[in-house]
Amino acid sequence: MITRLHSAAVNGITGYEVQVEVNVQKVEEVGRFTVVGLPDAAVRESVQRVTAALQNSHFFCPGQIAVTVNLAPADVKKQGPGFDLPIALGLEMAIQNNYSGLPEAFRRRVPEENEAWCIVGELALDGTVRGVRGILPQAIAARQAGRRRMMVSPENAAEAAVVEGLQVYPVANLQEAWQMMLEPETCPPYVPAPASDCAEELPDFDEVKGQPYARRAMEIAAAGGHNLLMSGSPGSGKSMLAARLPGILPPMTHEEALEVSKIHSVCGMLPMGRGLLTQRPFRSPHHTISDVGLMGGGSSITPGEITLAHHGVLFLDEFPEFSRRTLETLRQPLESGRITISRASGSVDFPCEFMLVAAMNPCPCGYLGDRRHTCRCKPADIARYRKKISGPLLDRFDMVIEVPPVDPAGLLHKPDGESSAAIRQRVTAARMMQQKRYVGTATACNARLSGKQLRRYCPLTDSQQKLLLAAVEQFGLSARAFDRILRVTRTIADLSGRENVEDADLLEAIQFRQYEAQMRAVS
Repeated sequence: MITRLHSAAVNGITGYEVQVEVNVQKVEEVGRFTVVGLPDAAVRESVQRVTAALQNSHFFCPGQIAVTVNLAPADVKKQGPGFDLPIALGLEMAIQNNYSGLPEAFRRRVPEENEAWCIVGELALDGTVRGVRGILPQAIAARQAGRRRMMVSPENAAEAAVVEGLQVYPVANLQEAWQMMLEPETCPPYVPAPASDCAEELPDFDEVKGQPYARRAMEIAAAGGHNLLMSGSPGSGKSMLAARLPGILPPMTHEEALEVSKIHSVCGMLPMGRGLLTQRPFRSPHHTISDVGLMGGGSSITPGEITLAHHGVLFLDEFPEFSRRTLETLRQPLESGRITISRASGSVDFPCEFMLVAAMNPCPCGYLGDRRHTCRCKPADIARYRKKISGPLLDRFDMVIEVPPVDPAGLLHKPDGESSAAIRQRVTAARMMQQKRYVGTATACNARLSGKQLRRYCPLTDSQQKLLLAAVEQFGLSARAFDRILRVTRTIADLSGRENVEDADLLEAIQFRQYEAQMRAVS
């Protein structure tokens, strides 16, 4: 008789159910242990871990049996050590039910009901149950498949308990797991501790001295989810401003937090004992990052930095120092908010709706336009430096601004700007306006408005249309930049709490593309 248990696995960031089928047969020769169903190396190595764990946990594991474990569906590659626990339990149940030579001292009562369980966990050689990556999407898959209970390691309990309607039972070792399946009613399911009120302390905007123009651009970018490029000499405060952007972003919705937590769970980056992430991601990779590191991929396809920044910020400092090829791969994800990684083993679709914030120097030496330093770069060097950022990529920024150096005399004074908390209140109010306006659509913020939606939600008067067309003609902007100006205009009006766009909103949005025209002129 075949023993069947239910487990789960992850493809990309999506969980799916796996049936663990175990068959045992007594043989005269030396026993064998075979795992089929497209297992990877980690799954095949479960043979040694499971055998040692059963023996060291005082379960009976005879040597003269042929064990066949099938992981269904058999046409999907299985990865990771999370099948150890269900394989061990299924093997012992099969032995108890089918092995005729079982000594009396090793006979155990066998669990009668398996359909309610989803079981995931790695086994140490002594039978200890260890945590695995990607428990959150696996728990979601288990609930969707109709499983009512999930057995995991204590490390993964808080993460799995996020899923409503699923009872989570943490087990420390193989003995506890067996007893849990026999009598789950004797042990109450895991109840997560209340979320801590102590939020992560973030850098505050009240520490920034000067830069009112850049601060305003940051507020607008956060309110509408817009991409922002900053150019300025070294020490002007570009990185300092970017580091304070997470502190003014609006809180995530439950759906956004769930999606972000799934991604970090699959990558093994979810903090221990945490269920959902509440802080929007802020990713700042070094400019030496590879295409795979930024976009995702590898032999076992994993998310890259753009997916880890989903619903958050991707900050690229020293923007022109990234390889040209790496930067150009950003163009399609910035438009669609998703990226598909295709390999010979299959394709995986990752979400990547993020704000791109980039910082660069105006020239190779960094001092072009600085009143206190002399730029020694040749015009050809400046043009070559700026051409590292192609026109199509530059078009995908909603705002391109210059961050001037701070006056040294101002460094002696206390910062006189607003705190992040005050700015965040306005940003959150603007985002709430957008959520109400776009309810029932796939649009989450102004930066994601389609052309058709722009005509509906950001109508311009005849005079405003003439003003915008004149600016586009004067600055030599593209049709894509035309739409991006409208999106920023809509956000500026939202920050003022207005449904109708005014001339001042449009003029302010236009000025955020003025520096782009200067950059194109030099290059």
